[in-house]
Amino acid sequence: MIISIEKKKFSEAVHTVSRFAERRSTTLPALSSILIIAGDEGIKMRATNLETGVDLKLEGDCTTKGAVAIPATILQQIASSLAPEGKITIEHAGDTISITSGNSKSVIKTVPYDDFPSIPFPENPKNRVVLPGVLLRTLFTFIAPCASSSAVRPELSSIYLSIEGGVLTAAATDSFRLAEKKVPLSNKGSQGKFLIPAKNALDIAQALPDDDIIMSFDEHQCAFVGDGGMFVSRLTNATYPDYRQIIPKESVVEAVMLRKDFESALKRTTIFSDTFQKVKMSFDPKKNLFSLFARNIDIGESSEAIMARISGSPLDLSFNHRYLATILSLTPAESLSLTAAGIGRPLIIKGVGDTSLMYLVSPMNQ
Repeated sequence: MIISIEKKKFSEAVHTVSRFAERRSTTLPALSSILIIAGDEGIKMRATNLETGVDLKLEGDCTTKGAVAIPATILQQIASSLAPEGKITIEHAGDTISITSGNSKSVIKTVPYDDFPSIPFPENPKNRVVLPGVLLRTLFTFIAPCASSSAVRPELSSIYLSIEGGVLTAAATDSFRLAEKKVPLSNKGSQGKFLIPAKNALDIAQALPDDDIIMSFDEHQCAFVGDGGMFVSRLTNATYPDYRQIIPKESVVEAVMLRKDFESALKRTTIFSDTFQKVKMSFDPKKNLFSLFARNIDIGESSEAIMARISGSPLDLSFNHRYLATILSLTPAESLSLTAAGIGRPLIIKGVGDTSLMYLVSPMNQ
């Protein structure tokens, strides 16, 4: 195999594909490798860790067809060291591959590519949904951090995706907080639901192009296909909890305030939070004051009061300040709406004017 590729495109491709190679030690070296294929369909790079996989197309010149597997970490280090200008030539001979760039030449031992597993594609996809890659990337990036980082309950470490009535709904929860985001779709006839591991969704999100992609899925895996290639993830075989049951249908108080005021007050208050990261929240409808309070016996205490439009009854609740701060990364809205249903009940936070997002936080003991 002999191919020639622009350095910049080669480096970008290696950076993208290496995310999907196995990072841990493995008895199957092919899983820690990147497979480069030069054939009738052009030049491609592939990688898989059996959880996720990628098949990426590259622009370049193919002098001789062939295939070779190269350790991903080595290839990534070489790609990172290349200047962006000019081209590189990759030539495979025997059990080594040479990468030539100007006066520089690197020779790398290859991995037997016969051991490279095939990347599964949904055999009988139930649905195909077309949506912008940039939109899906934003969706996954926003929602995934709210999923659990524990593997004890796989369903909670996954993102729930539902397609119904021309709307794609994504939800994630770690049982302490919940984020739900809705996105309208152009093809309104599709419907279905599946769970994708949050970690896989993040890896795919960082590699997705901005242009339109086709998302399809069956019982075992989902695929995201664009002009530049394909990304695949296995699905979580579990039942997602009916999270709508915990969403309060009534409220006792609602406060609307400027985002910048909430952010500043929370930032200052958290300096004084205790080992449980607790922050007390108070609603005062008579004075239209929203307050945050934190005390740490080793540091001191802090109280912040900001003007807000408050309707309902007075209420005090306590929350983990990290969970309150999450809303700031979920919506760009300039104002926030905080709705509480009472003591011991979850708090709902929304961006004013952003009807696509709902964020719920469970309170801590007072």
